Amino acid sequence: MNSRTPSTNLAYLLPVCLVATLGGLLFGYDTGVISGAIEPLTERFGLGDFMKGWASGCVLLGCAAGVLLVGPISDRFGRRVALALAALMFLASAIGTAVPDDIATFIAFRVIGGLGIGIASVATPMYIAEIAPAHLRGRMVAVNQIAIVGGIAGTAFVNYYIAHAHGDPALPENQAWIIASGWRWMFATGIAPALLFGVLLPMVPESPRWLVERKREDEARRILDRVGGPEFAASELRDIRSGFAEQQGSWGDLFSKRLALPLVIGVSLAILQQVTGINVFLYFGATIFKTLSAKTGVDAGLLTQIVINGACMIFTVIAIATVDKWGRRPLMLIGAAGMGLSLIAMGFMAQTMGEPSANWMLAFIILYIACFGLSVGPVTWVILSEIYPTAVRGRALGLATFFLWTADYVVTQTFPMMDARGSWFVRHFNHAFPFYTYAVFCGILLVVVWKLVPETKGRSLEDIERSWNNRG
Repeated sequence: MNSRTPSTNLAYLLPVCLVATLGGLLFGYDTGVISGAIEPLTERFGLGDFMKGWASGCVLLGCAAGVLLVGPISDRFGRRVALALAALMFLASAIGTAVPDDIATFIAFRVIGGLGIGIASVATPMYIAEIAPAHLRGRMVAVNQIAIVGGIAGTAFVNYYIAHAHGDPALPENQAWIIASGWRWMFATGIAPALLFGVLLPMVPESPRWLVERKREDEARRILDRVGGPEFAASELRDIRSGFAEQQGSWGDLFSKRLALPLVIGVSLAILQQVTGINVFLYFGATIFKTLSAKTGVDAGLLTQIVINGACMIFTVIAIATVDKWGRRPLMLIGAAGMGLSLIAMGFMAQTMGEPSANWMLAFIILYIACFGLSVGPVTWVILSEIYPTAVRGRALGLATFFLWTADYVVTQTFPMMDARGSWFVRHFNHAFPFYTYAVFCGILLVVVWKLVPETKGRSLEDIERSWNNRG
């Protein structure tokens, strides 16, 4: 590991990382677009509570399948090929979800989009972590999170604009248009960024670490030289060779005693990032406000989504600025505590106030989102991209992200049922039960970070790998 901070050619590195983060942008766009479309989609196809959850959550099963594909694909063919496959699936999904006349076809193309999201959710942070120097790695990987949030926020603005394309969406004639055609345009707008991603990908280099693994050191040296100069390239190549000399990169190695702890950490963080409830607010924010207050309608709900997503973007920027200064652990601990307290406050209001103030509820949701954007959102991806050895990184990150998307699906599928009027949960807790449940998981997250997660700030990927070897 270098004893001093290397000089970095940001004019080369930053555009490369930004192209890669288009995968994150589409990840956010495809997951977020459903928030404005789910209500008209429900009306168009006459969906019940279960099918409403399935229409939202089916994409996440595609995500879970995609992350199981990305490891073998990226390890054999390279990180860039995996990203190109994701771009193709994003494009197919954007077209396919805009044109169906039945819910089965819509769900099929949502699952295809989920495959693309799953692949991009692994390949993008892995690629960035492998090409960025240690002192910038946290920020560069965290930029992917703001791309994800930016994609989700973009859907909020696009959905809002489309809903208002024919005037006030609360008017019956405009509601009829949104139900018949408006939601189709919401999905179709994903075509342009998917095409852009596919066009720009051939311009970025392959991962230097993957190239070294494939005995293509000259290519890797040229890329690293452009990133940080000859001295940096030589030092990185020595570290990469040393790392490869100590492991073979098989599934057996991934499940070995030596890597048991990083595997437990990665899977735990992946699950806990989701079961703390973030995507309930991103997917169902408009529905939550429509349920909680009779004073809010479609217009207010969409505006609320814009505010929520805007708060997430702002605090993700703060995380990018601080993750390589303050470290991963402090941000995770502060964020998880803030999220838990905000959820308890939301639950208390929903249970005791009967018809809680939409403004106060929005304030606590924004606080929750801010804490997530500062910590658990971006920093989880940073840690996941750092803690595994290079030769098994694709498999390990894919496995952890499989659990992430599976947990996301469970949360997305169960929330409409827990929050349905007349359900046992609403009769006994008056819409508070989901908030209390997610708060408990925030407490578990605090314990996991405090007890298990090491600080990886400023350490090379190979140095982190050697620390697991020493433990073993």
